Amino acid sequence: MTLSHKALLVHLLTGTGAIFAMLALLAAVDEKWSLMFLWLIVAFFVDGIDGPLARKYDVNTNAPEFDGELLDLIIDYLTYVFVPAYALFKHPDLLPGWTGWIVIIVVTFSSAMYFADTRMKTRDYSFSGFPGCWNMVVLVLFALNPGFWVILGLVAMLAVAMFLPIKFVHPVRTQRWRIVTLPMALAWTGFAGWAAWVDFHPQSWAHWGLMVTSIYLLGAGALQQVLYREKL
Repeated sequence: MTLSHKALLVHLLTGTGAIFAMLALLAAVDEKWSLMFLWLIVAFFVDGIDGPLARKYDVNTNAPEFDGELLDLIIDYLTYVFVPAYALFKHPDLLPGWTGWIVIIVVTFSSAMYFADTRMKTRDYSFSGFPGCWNMVVLVLFALNPGFWVILGLVAMLAVAMFLPIKFVHPVRTQRWRIVTLPMALAWTGFAGWAAWVDFHPQSWAHWGLMVTSIYLLGAGALQQVLYREKL
């Protein structure tokens, strides 16, 4: 197999995220939340490995017919934003009445603008502003069900944080603390799968694991800014 063929296969791997997004959406329409999140977790795993593979096989040089970065952004918007936003809106116990409309508008609009923001990547390959990982946020909200006022406040805070000079680490590409960040991201994926598998049972230890790993992944970048006086 030539290098060009291997690079093309990486593009095809990235493209499978669209299939997983559709499967997740169909599950959400039927309110099969655990199945929806399991498909989103599969998509999250694919998103975690296709980037390193794309760099290894230099897809921009060896398979330039397809824009890998654009394809990745399209898939990310579907799996990180669109499907989770719909699920948050659709769930009967999380956002009653007008609150669901507010959240779905804020999440989809702010994320679309962020994904088109040319300043979203930092010099150390972290993210400037909250990177629109609503799939992670919504899964934790499903697990904890903290009440609609908490959800509204959290969504508003994260939507604003997208456009603030706050660093958010990339679990693979941010070199500083990667020895901790990468295992945390893998642990989050495991806890997420566990929580979905047990249908978000309130007594599952997976909820505690999700809380700890989510707090780290959300706050590690800002902590690095403070400790090392980093400027974005």
